[in-house]
This record gives sequence, C-alpha cells and structure tokens, in this order.
Amino acid sequence: MIAVVQRVSEAHVTIDDQINGKIAKGLVVLLGIEETDGKEDIDWLAKKIINLRIFNDDQGVMNLSLDQVEGDILLISQFTLHASTKKGNRPSYIKAAKPGVAIPLYERFIQHTEVLLGKNIQTGKFGADMKVSLVNDGPVTIIIDTKDKK
Repeated sequence: MIAVVQRVSEAHVTIDDQINGKIAKGLVVLLGIEETDGKEDIDWLAKKIINLRIFNDDQGVMNLSLDQVEGDILLISQFTLHASTKKGNRPSYIKAAKPGVAIPLYERFIQHTEVLLGKNIQTGKFGADMKVSLVNDGPVTIIIDTKDKK
C-alpha cells in the first residue's frame, strides 16, 4: 500500500456535484492498493498514519499526532499511486490491485482506521470520478509505502 498523507486545515471530496466527505483540521490520505497487499499492510499503515507526529505543538514544533489535535481523516482511494513510468510516457497501472481485491482491502482499511482513531472517517467512493479540494497546511505532505518501511 502506498499512502500520500497531507496535513490540511480543510478538505472535501465531491462526486457528481455532491459533497461526499468533508473535514476541517486533519489529514487527507490518498491510498493506493497493490495486488500483494494484505492485513499486515492495513494494520501497519493505519497505525503509522494515526500516530504521525506532524501537527504543531504550542512551540510550533511538529510534535503532535492526529488524535492529540482531535483531527479527522478524509480517505480517498487512488490506484494511480502505483503508476509505473519506467517505459514510455503512458503510465502503466499493472501493480494496482483490481477492484475485486482492492475494494475489500479499502473497506477493511476504513474499518481498522476508525477503530484505531475511535471515530468515523470521511471517504470518497472507490472507483468514482472524484474532485478533491484541500488546503494543505504547511504544506506538509508525506509518502508512506508499506513495502519500504524505512
């Protein structure tokens, strides 16, 4: 799994001109799922995202986690995170999981994240044409790959 995590002051996702998910302070998480991903990836990534200390404390130091600032999550599925641009100019998405594999993992990720965070998270809709709007706070953007846990 690959996640692009952005600290935001506000964000929302629109599907067919209707707001599907909306948050104030928190994290927008763009999530890409591979065919080889599983429960271990979900467990590790959800915990890592929730515990990232990327919110400012009273001294302006990024020292607080999402739950410490009572922030929210807007989760968006995004298969294009697994784009391979090695050959040519047209990206290949061969590593991205097909919907039959990806949808159950995406739904498990939502459920596990909600349990760890202790509240519901906002989401887009898997496979939908979505418009994501956000105000990146900082900006702070972090890429996390469960296959590269450095």
